[in-house]
Amino acid sequence: MNKLLEKTLEALNIQLTEKQCIQFQKYYETLVEWNKVMNLTTITNYDEVVMKHFCDSLSIVKVCDMNQQMRLIDVGTGAGFPGIPLKIVFPQLEVVLLDSLSKRIKFLEQVINILEITEIYPIHGRAEDYAKRSEYRETFDLCVSRAVANLSVLAEYCLPYIRVGGIFISYKSGNIEQEVDNSGKNVDILGGRIDKVIKFNLLDTEIERSFIKIVKTRNTPKKYPRKAGVPEKKPIL
Repeated sequence: MNKLLEKTLEALNIQLTEKQCIQFQKYYETLVEWNKVMNLTTITNYDEVVMKHFCDSLSIVKVCDMNQQMRLIDVGTGAGFPGIPLKIVFPQLEVVLLDSLSKRIKFLEQVINILEITEIYPIHGRAEDYAKRSEYRETFDLCVSRAVANLSVLAEYCLPYIRVGGIFISYKSGNIEQEVDNSGKNVDILGGRIDKVIKFNLLDTEIERSFIKIVKTRNTPKKYPRKAGVPEKKPIL
């Protein structure tokens, strides 16, 4: 196993089996190969992928117990982060990977096939549309997103997927205090409550990361999310 991956995951109290190590290696190789013909990530150096994608994805254990049985949706998954690393390490999870670009879904399907993982479902579409479907709306225990969007916008995309009592965790970087402060009322309107913000540095680096944990306290009003494109153009408040 790559020493950096081993060291970083040990710091998170995660130990990989041989099978999981092979899965991460195959994931990396497939990512780099597909990245030659489509834009999946600007990060292709192995150590950087390990730190900035794999370990960053798995750092959620700092704020959430991932060992339980859960139904999880990764909104705006891109190249599969954090959903696929979480599924590799915590195979009991049922995972839905949602992305709006069909090319990325084809990549995710290939990765899932190569890694031979089950109960993980890549779907092509916009978050605003799938959140209206009964089989997805308020049916997930956990929603995660590393998507680059303001928390107020992400809340409208993500909170409709979570059951009452479930959790939305937003992956963020840098200074996010103002963003959190400005999002509180929107989160409340959507049925959530900002529970905590955890800030940390990725192991032995100056790379700043934050998790915003939002608890779903009541049902999201049926009018949310609004039509595709509206949440970004016109935030609720």
